[in-house]
Amino acid sequence: MVKEKRLCPVCKDEIIGRVDKKFCSDQCRNTFNNEKYSMNNTMIQKVNRVLKKNYSILEELNKSGKTKVNRSKLLQEGFDFNYFTSIYKTQKGGIYHYCYDQGYLSLSDELYLLIKREDS
Repeated sequence: MVKEKRLCPVCKDEIIGRVDKKFCSDQCRNTFNNEKYSMNNTMIQKVNRVLKKNYSILEELNKSGKTKVNRSKLLQEGFDFNYFTSIYKTQKGGIYHYCYDQGYLSLSDELYLLIKREDS
């Protein structure tokens, strides 16, 4: 019975050791996993950066827990209205967009109510 050589999927060197070993070294294992998850991680990191920035802006502008602010001020600070973590629709049809516990409600085209959700 001839034993077939197992090759590392990263560097193509021969794998020596246990029969269930998949890579020739920790470096190749890390390289493989970093490449495998880099696309997903890049997108997730981008979204998380935007959410964190939005949260910081809302928190900074809403010190009292309930504040009215112009849309232009939010945009000037770098707020991105396309990114939020949840939506709450009131019985009257108002739609609150939340970035974690910081939320906003459009009162008009140019005016927003910022609120902080209080957990019960």
